[in-house]
Amino acid sequence: MTWDTVNDIISHHRMEPPRMRLARDGETLPLSSYASAVTTRRRTVWHRVDPARLHAQLADGATLVLDSVDEIHRPIAAAATELERWLRTSVQVNVYASLSERPGFGLHWDDHDVVVIQLDGAKHWTIHEPTRTAPLHRDVVAPDVPTGPPVAELVLQAGDILYLPRGWWHCVSASEGTPSLHATFGLTTTTGAQLVEWVADQLRSDPTFRLDLPVHGSPAEQRAHLVKLRDRVAETFADPQLVADFIEARDGLDVKRLRPSLPFIKKVPPNPRLRARLLTTRARMDLSQEEHGTVLFRACGEEWDLDARARPLLQLLIEAGRSPVTLHELSHRSGLSLEDVASVISALVDRQAATVEGATR
Repeated sequence: MTWDTVNDIISHHRMEPPRMRLARDGETLPLSSYASAVTTRRRTVWHRVDPARLHAQLADGATLVLDSVDEIHRPIAAAATELERWLRTSVQVNVYASLSERPGFGLHWDDHDVVVIQLDGAKHWTIHEPTRTAPLHRDVVAPDVPTGPPVAELVLQAGDILYLPRGWWHCVSASEGTPSLHATFGLTTTTGAQLVEWVADQLRSDPTFRLDLPVHGSPAEQRAHLVKLRDRVAETFADPQLVADFIEARDGLDVKRLRPSLPFIKKVPPNPRLRARLLTTRARMDLSQEEHGTVLFRACGEEWDLDARARPLLQLLIEAGRSPVTLHELSHRSGLSLEDVASVISALVDRQAATVEGATR
């Protein structure tokens, strides 16, 4: 990710907010301050960035933000997906460009951990300790603004990496006399509150939790009903496998960077040169029913109950992550026929868990 890449992204894409935005002193600048409305022949309106006005706003202290750049830049996407595979969480990457010492966002905190990579130039960071333990986006109170001195002031140079946990206050500026370009990898949190929400959904399978509360019952009836609910919840949380099951379920629901498989809109042909890959690095296989001849595969919010002979093929796709593998190699290494490989890939493509590439006329 270089300055040339940033320029190309802005010129080759329609960068409407929030995909691209400018901020200064904690305020988002109006789109009209750096872009012009363009009306097409069919009366649709889009906004074209005006380089001269963009330059003027950046010179006046604005910070340029490219949001979710992992969706439009392959090298950044590759880095993000490797982090997702390793940390088992979703990752979003934003790129920030600053050309003056005026801060774009002022003193603030993020509700997720971030890994910051300084790409070019230098950036000055002022960091304060959290004023609330593990604050959330949906929280009951907002953290107090810190009043004491910062715990750290540091300058990131090109190639430096900074890990900043959520809740840590920070103010950032390009005050070192050089233009600054950096990327932040935002790591989605996995909290106890989310576990409770997931457990609540799972408990819908228990009729005790589907029954109406005794709103008009006596105090004794309400207490008795509450005891039943409490005991069932306590039983659920006594399961030592609960957290692992929750993480497995989250992995199977991960949906990021989807991609169509044109022109194959009905089925993937058994073409040995076609390349297939998963659209998530967090797909999971459940082998508990393998002795009965089936395996359960979960990816991108979907699941498949497949013949156990598909296990080596699925394992190869999981190990490859988002790296494409030819149908020939999948057939050779799994021992399945090319037709069977194409059939499995077709099933995954049909429910947007995989994609194929390399189609030729």
